[in-house]
Amino acid sequence: MTRAETTADLAIDEAADPGHARSARALVQAVRWRSGLSQDEFARAFCIPLDQLATLELGQARPDTALTAYLRVVDHAPDVVREALERAGL
Repeated sequence: MTRAETTADLAIDEAADPGHARSARALVQAVRWRSGLSQDEFARAFCIPLDQLATLELGQARPDTALTAYLRVVDHAPDVVREALERAGL
């Protein structure tokens, strides 16, 4: 990976469609940042372990397919996800 590619990964386009995010790290950060929540608030609100969220945002891990899909749903319809989690007692 070149220095330019690494730098591009750090740049977050908050207006970008999550489906077009440049990296898994950018996707995770962009979804949370658009929510307006801190890492802790986002993790609690959407039942994602805080340590996992932090690791993903640092680029030290990549989300699996299921988490990537979940994040896209959270980004598209956060109120629906919160309601579903409340109904499930989570």
